[in-house]
Amino acid sequence: MAQSRILRRAGLTAFLGLAALLLSGCSSSIDNDVLRFGFPSGITPEGESIRELWTWSVIAALIMGVIVWALIFWVVIFHRKKKDSPEFPRQTAYNVPLELFYTAVPFVIIAVLFYFTVVVQNYVGEKQPDPDVTVDVTAYQWNWKFGYQAVDLKDGEPRYDGVDVEAQAAAEAAATPPGGEAEGSEDGEFVPGAIHGVNPQDLSYLHYNKIETVGSSEEIPVLVLPTGKRIEFELASSDVVHGFWVPEFLFKRDVLPNPEENHSDNVFQITEIEREGAFVGRCTEMCGTFHSMMNFEVRAVSPEDFQEYIDLRKPESDGGEGLNNAQALEAIGQSPIATSTTPFTTDRLQRSESVAEGN
Repeated sequence: MAQSRILRRAGLTAFLGLAALLLSGCSSSIDNDVLRFGFPSGITPEGESIRELWTWSVIAALIMGVIVWALIFWVVIFHRKKKDSPEFPRQTAYNVPLELFYTAVPFVIIAVLFYFTVVVQNYVGEKQPDPDVTVDVTAYQWNWKFGYQAVDLKDGEPRYDGVDVEAQAAAEAAATPPGGEAEGSEDGEFVPGAIHGVNPQDLSYLHYNKIETVGSSEEIPVLVLPTGKRIEFELASSDVVHGFWVPEFLFKRDVLPNPEENHSDNVFQITEIEREGAFVGRCTEMCGTFHSMMNFEVRAVSPEDFQEYIDLRKPESDGGEGLNNAQALEAIGQSPIATSTTPFTTDRLQRSESVAEGN
């Protein structure tokens, strides 16, 4: 009887603890601090789906953990050797139904987790034709260049094609040396020979746009995007492998040089950014000396402000005012500089002197 009471109390305690954990979020929504289990809150529908997968995976793990703990305590309490008895508890083996059960259950759990993971993965990787905004992202050691390849908010304003045709043609022309030969020296510097008729330093795979924001040691690049619109990102690196990560997107993408030659899918979309604000972006691949400082900022603004921003940044030949990024941001009532992260210096001599002074 005493053992039975102990078991019932232990079971009741475990049940109440689990119920309190699960029901604590029912008063508002599943996206509260408790049921996120430390996972950050996203700003896109794709991020929300990733967070929900995390939440339910943790809940499933907790339920399995409680069951396993209950079985362990049940064995400890009811199948231990009695203090006053020289006999061991009854030993059992080869319980075929039980062995089949605990062999099959893990496979069922794995299948369910795999199914929901694939569903979320397909949703996150889904692409639709004709996005509202197409952004070119170019990573380089150790900063970022952002350009607007196309803007069509479908709000009555005409579509804006932002490709810089002249710059693109110049890059393609430089990619193929005349006659496929580029050996020799220029000002004492060796020029490598062409490989398969193409310059080894070919950067023609990069995209060049009329509206571009380029980061520097003195200025964090601010990528301005509209809320409530589908946005497509095309990623490429001009040197080594980098990583594009906005923590509030809740997933990252590798940024490779020459994505087509590297057989990588360098395009992804987000359905929308759900709220305005400034969100830090980072490089997630160890890309050299200043990798940890290779930050940028996403500035989410209303569609109306974004359209005005684009009109201000368009070159005068396209009917715009030709303002730079900071001037256009200030004109729409936004901070002209990044607010989520700060610039850094890439002066290696200064860095060495600082280290020496510290020593």
